[in-house]
Amino acid sequence: MQLWIVIICIVAALILGIGAGVFCGIAYRKRVAEKEIGSAEEEAKKIVAEAIKTAEAKKKEFVLEGKDEVHHFRNESEKEIADRRKEVQRQERRIQQKEETLDRKLDNMERKEDKVSKKLKEADSKLQEIDALKKSQFEMLEKISGYTAEQAKSYLLSQLEDELTHEKSVKIAEYTEQLKEEADEKARNIISLSIQRLAADQVSEATISVVPLPNDEMKGRIIGREGRNIRAIETLTGVDLIIDDTPEAITLSSFEPVRREVARIALEKLIAHGRIHPARIEEMGEKAKREVDATIKREGERAVMEVGIHNIHPELVKLLGRLRYRTSYGQNVLDHSIEVAFLAGMMASELGLDPTVAKRAGLLHDIGKSIDHEVEGTHIQIGVDLARKYKENEAVIHAIQAHHGDVEAKTIVACLVQAADALSAARPGARRENVENYVKRLQKLEEVASSFSGVERTFAIQAGREVRVMVKPEVVNDERMVPLAREICQKIESELEYPGQIKVNIIRESRASDYAK
Repeated sequence: MQLWIVIICIVAALILGIGAGVFCGIAYRKRVAEKEIGSAEEEAKKIVAEAIKTAEAKKKEFVLEGKDEVHHFRNESEKEIADRRKEVQRQERRIQQKEETLDRKLDNMERKEDKVSKKLKEADSKLQEIDALKKSQFEMLEKISGYTAEQAKSYLLSQLEDELTHEKSVKIAEYTEQLKEEADEKARNIISLSIQRLAADQVSEATISVVPLPNDEMKGRIIGREGRNIRAIETLTGVDLIIDDTPEAITLSSFEPVRREVARIALEKLIAHGRIHPARIEEMGEKAKREVDATIKREGERAVMEVGIHNIHPELVKLLGRLRYRTSYGQNVLDHSIEVAFLAGMMASELGLDPTVAKRAGLLHDIGKSIDHEVEGTHIQIGVDLARKYKENEAVIHAIQAHHGDVEAKTIVACLVQAADALSAARPGARRENVENYVKRLQKLEEVASSFSGVERTFAIQAGREVRVMVKPEVVNDERMVPLAREICQKIESELEYPGQIKVNIIRESRASDYAK
């Protein structure tokens, strides 16, 4: 029992000793930590104090630098203000001098105005005296001559008009004969030589193409079941198929010649193949289109090579090839363009000019007709736009613009293209006109010639290339005939459109008849 008590006491003593040791260790560490914290605070205070001192020093340095900058800026500003003040003073002195000069000039002007007003008053008084003297002289002249002033004026004007009419007729006749003597022979030689050397074949085409058939049974196969084949052909090509009682033939109708040619080739291929159905129609249509495109390119290149010009844009060459399928009054436009190019080039050579530009302008003058079915505007404007788009020469563009007289021809090349175009169109057999338009043109020609005073009857003859005008002899005398012919020509040129030229022939005839009884 006592042993257990002793053991317990020993354990208790050990525990108390350990607790006392731990307490003493903690107290010691606390004192050490407090000392370290105190030394760290003192060090921090020293660092802060030093930082404050450094900041104060920097602040003073910056303030000094700022004051120096302000002082320097103030000096420069004062100097600039002084310079500007001097400039303003100099300007003020100049303005003051100008004002003084203007004042002196105004004084001089006022003095001159006073002098002029005095002179004007003197002139007015003298004019009044002159008017009075003139009036008295007129009255004296009227008494002596027996005519009033208006009667004398009318008499003098009538005499002067008669003399001028006579002189004008004589001068016109002289100049006309002189021009004929100088120009007729040379122009005749140039034109005849150009036409003789020209070798362009003319092909006349209409708005229809006829496709021959091996037999009439083929018509039914082309029409197809419930018309599906003919509808497929018309839809694909844009061409009307006319199947009537004409034996072994089908007519293709379209105002667009390229589409009509595609339809013709496609139809011929279908007939040759024998099997006709929508799929085959589409296949042959594509083949025909490729063939026509190749032909267009080949024809354009042929035209360029035949005329002998180079460096034409490939797109213009294709457009030239399209003219192979375009006609104007029955004349093939590509052959017409080649003909105009040859004529213009030969006339340029005869005149001693470079024929290259004239040929180029002649070949391209109707290029607008290649797409005038697709683009709005006249073929002249379309052609000018195309030539500008593909960077053609300004001389060529002007010749295209002026070849129908829409604008005044300002170059020799433009005049040559105008003449060559008229020559090609006026050649007998080159063109044909609709009968109704032909009759209307002749009627309009006679109406224009009959609209002048003194004209008794008019007759359009030689297919409208000459108009004979019968005048009243008691109204139109011989001296009036030459000016009347010129006036009729000018009115025809301004109001009518016609190929070539029209001759105006004035006929004045006096007849007297009586009967012997």
